[in-house]
Amino acid sequence: MDAATRSPWLSVVMPALNERGNIAAALRNTLAAFDEFALDGEIVVIDDGSTDGTGDIVGMKIAEDPRVRLLRHESPRGVGASFWDGVENARGDFVCMLPGDNENDPWELFRYHRLLEHVDILIPFVFNKQARSLFRNGLSFLYRFIINTTFLVSFNYTNGTILYRKAILDEIAFRSSGFFFQTDILIRAVKRGYLFAEVPYRLNQRLGGVSKAVSFPSFLKVVRGYVRLVKDMYFTRQQPAPFDAASQTAKRYADNSPCRN
Repeated sequence: MDAATRSPWLSVVMPALNERGNIAAALRNTLAAFDEFALDGEIVVIDDGSTDGTGDIVGMKIAEDPRVRLLRHESPRGVGASFWDGVENARGDFVCMLPGDNENDPWELFRYHRLLEHVDILIPFVFNKQARSLFRNGLSFLYRFIINTTFLVSFNYTNGTILYRKAILDEIAFRSSGFFFQTDILIRAVKRGYLFAEVPYRLNQRLGGVSKAVSFPSFLKVVRGYVRLVKDMYFTRQQPAPFDAASQTAKRYADNSPCRN
């Protein structure tokens, strides 16, 4: 079975909106990290309506490496919608998002891949906070406080490059399309009881382009997503469902072997 037809172990969803100056490096680094950790992976790039030729650069990379695929949106739909589009088209057993801005170091996430022999979710948290401005760090602190207090959790970070078993994502009925989507997925999955591990993660500094994360439209989408999640978690009756049979969580709960002395 060749690379074009086999099912990879890991699918990296890479949303990109006008990232001509960064996308080539993001692809190059991710593929190199696949090789270094001997991971059978693929990259699903979502060109979210770029007008700067981002898709053309991805197309050239596709000609060089069959592990890269491209999906195009005629107009921008948002990072959440792009992620879910990538999930729908992902062929891997596990899925994570690495944005096309090249801020995220794939080596920092992939180094922990063996933890997925024990848990179903890897949650990275940034330890080199100086890579971001004081303003961004302040917003992150406030956001984390609100999320942890509202949903009775204690995460160090909820908006990073979280790595999920794909079956968990397939179970989620509501799919947030705004910047709140990462927190939304994480809270829903963890409140279902799926086992996770938090790992330290170094963030790169952005070399080009402008971040789309901090803007008034993004803020409004976050607020709407937060309100919807509060409603679903506290005011909507939810029927308990079994864990995905292939998950480590299901296996751990089913393991009735006695403790070793």
